[in-house]
Amino acid sequence: MIVSKQKPFPEILASLENVSRVFLIGCAKCATVCKSGGEEQVWQMQEDLVAAGKEVTGSVVIDEACHMLRVQRDLRAKGEMVTAAEALIVLSCGAGVQSVSAGSNRMTVAALDTLFLGNIRRFGQFEQRCSLCGECRLNETAGICPVTVCPKGLLNGPCGGMSEGKCEVSPDAECAWYQIYVRLRDRGDHPLPHETIPPKDFSKQIRPGSLKLEK
Repeated sequence: MIVSKQKPFPEILASLENVSRVFLIGCAKCATVCKSGGEEQVWQMQEDLVAAGKEVTGSVVIDEACHMLRVQRDLRAKGEMVTAAEALIVLSCGAGVQSVSAGSNRMTVAALDTLFLGNIRRFGQFEQRCSLCGECRLNETAGICPVTVCPKGLLNGPCGGMSEGKCEVSPDAECAWYQIYVRLRDRGDHPLPHETIPPKDFSKQIRPGSLKLEK
């Protein structure tokens, strides 16, 4: 899931300096789980904006704000409310903001900062485990991504700064390569990859990415 957090309210207000009427858009998926853009946060944003002298013409929480066709459909369903607004305030990740912007001729304001692709450890606790690098090497590293989990992104480790299984960059965290070693050892595999992992091919990290599934 995409982890996000709400921007400071003064920063959002600054983006609305010459705007009086706004329409609010939330996301029922990732932003709801992160408590940054679900129904509760949309209603709170509405209260804060009204208190700041803005008129809220309406709101909608879209099932998946990154789904471009769904965004267009849901905004059409709220046609008069959207038309009455000078700006659309979007409480979703950057992908959702761009879906809204592409489907409307209204000014679009991002109310959240997009942080990372996260794993959910438990409710309200998120951890980054993947960097979307385009070349996954998890088969060679016991399902632990050193590109992400290691602060140095080392494909071959551990480095000389590891001490008693702990990372020198973050002493409270376990070294990624120590975790890889322990998992391989406990599975009865060779404790570290047999061969040196070659440098990453960063040409595979194409931006902007795209994928079209064949029918």
